[in-house]
Amino acid sequence: MFTQLADRFDSVFRNLRGLGKITDDNIQHTVRDVRRALLEADVNYKVARDFIERIKERSEGTKVIKSVKPGELFIKIIRDELIILLGEKPVQLELGKNKPA
Repeated sequence: MFTQLADRFDSVFRNLRGLGKITDDNIQHTVRDVRRALLEADVNYKVARDFIERIKERSEGTKVIKSVKPGELFIKIIRDELIILLGEKPVQLELGKNKPA
């Protein structure tokens, strides 16, 4: 499941890297692809919806720095939001002492 999600994000990012300019159409197309990737990976609909809304809010009206390509800036926005969603610090898994039935 994680491999499939990672592959989908790689595909989305590959398409973004070549962009010379971010337009509303680019944002809508990319957001749609990200939403599909999340839903296909069984991410909760509300979590995916909120994630997409945050990406839209941050990307619309973002000024592009001359030394950074617009596609790379959009990739950074998505990456930053993924870190916020998943958590910034690693969490230790607590495994039960009892074996599964």
